[in-house]
Amino acid sequence: MSLYRDYAIVLRTYKLGEADRIVVLMTRGHGKVRAVGKGVRKTSSKFGSRLEPGSYIQVQLHEGRGDLDIVTQTETVEPYRRTREDLSRLSRTSSLLEAVEQLAQEREPTPRLFDMLLGGLRTVEESNPAMISAAFYLKLLAVEGVAPELDACVECGEEDGPFALALEAGGVRCANCGGGRPVSPEALSVSRAVLGGGLNAVLSLPESPVTYEVESLATTALEAHIERRLRALRLLHEA
Repeated sequence: MSLYRDYAIVLRTYKLGEADRIVVLMTRGHGKVRAVGKGVRKTSSKFGSRLEPGSYIQVQLHEGRGDLDIVTQTETVEPYRRTREDLSRLSRTSSLLEAVEQLAQEREPTPRLFDMLLGGLRTVEESNPAMISAAFYLKLLAVEGVAPELDACVECGEEDGPFALALEAGGVRCANCGGGRPVSPEALSVSRAVLGGGLNAVLSLPESPVTYEVESLATTALEAHIERRLRALRLLHEA
């Protein structure tokens, strides 16, 4: 067994016993790692507050005998103070963390996924755009190689709408081919912009029926890929 250091973002935590906590980390060099933070729930803990979901830290871990490593040192890299004090920011951050936890593989380094998540956390901290979660989900699907085909009908290649989203077919269908969830031209345009290099313009959009529609479509597409429901965004809108 040995010690190792890495940059990490805390994805999730679980209680363990009376004072400990299991911490799920997305590390840059070691992938998703589960570790025990001993005594972190005690008020006297030196690094308990640094092991909250959404924390960006440099961490030292001791390799465990089984699936769990042990946290031995932590140091905050970026504090994200605005996010900590804003429920909307916290909820959007949670939506990014939840998605990455579902996609990341245990101990499989994926620096691009780590960097995407870090960029998302910074964006929430700086400006908290309405479209951050939807855009992040679509980008995740693109990185996974399973982004829906939005430029033309997946059945016949027709490029003129109206279109409906047919995830079982891998993208959109035209009216002639039929079947799927109707998509407005505006929502389709925004989704295409996310996947086609127009991310900055999309992130500047204010909340509107279109942004909600894109968010719903992106969430549905990601849930179909991971085969489970995502909770964080729903909790944000129910708050």
